[in-house]
Amino acid sequence: MVRVRLSVAERREELLRAAIEQIEARGVAAVRIADVAAALGVSNALVLYHFSTKEKLVADAFAYAAEGDLARLRKLVGRRTTALRRLRSAVRWYAPTGQAKGWRLWIEGWAVSLREPALREVARDLDKEWKAALAEVIAEGVAGGEFRCPDPAGTALRLTALLDGLAVQLTSYAGTVSRARAQEWVDEALARELGLSPGTLSAQER
Repeated sequence: MVRVRLSVAERREELLRAAIEQIEARGVAAVRIADVAAALGVSNALVLYHFSTKEKLVADAFAYAAEGDLARLRKLVGRRTTALRRLRSAVRWYAPTGQAKGWRLWIEGWAVSLREPALREVARDLDKEWKAALAEVIAEGVAGGEFRCPDPAGTALRLTALLDGLAVQLTSYAGTVSRARAQEWVDEALARELGLSPGTLSAQER
């Protein structure tokens, strides 16, 4: 089989995607350079050429995943529609019942970041950007008279804390709570924070 010759940037991106898949499947502690190489049919030396150590590969893989999430977030909150619709779309996508980042990957990342400064920085930056983006949209909605919220930053923190906690429950403890019930809790929390009825959120879904 003839392999297509990739540019350095393309090869690096291919390796990062493979690393993310292997981390999700095996966990950070168990994943090896050899696993990433085998997934793509390349040599260990090629992986190490682009990423000098496993730690470097793992940190860069999480940074790559984070940037992908943030790009999607920016697209959602940058749409030309009401603040409420943008906020609900972002929250629903981020929620463990939505189509956001692979939660297994990020739960792994949170655990490892307790011991790995580089990964801790990636996780912290992603968390800060999510909170800032949500707070900004909330503030726009308040300014436009769409809803009430005396503390957009506090609301963003509480919402993301709820979503992260539900992600752990749904990902790590299957059967603890249904996805439908978790989504109800998210909608109820969002409506409560904005002084709205849950029915108002449903009407804004489209």
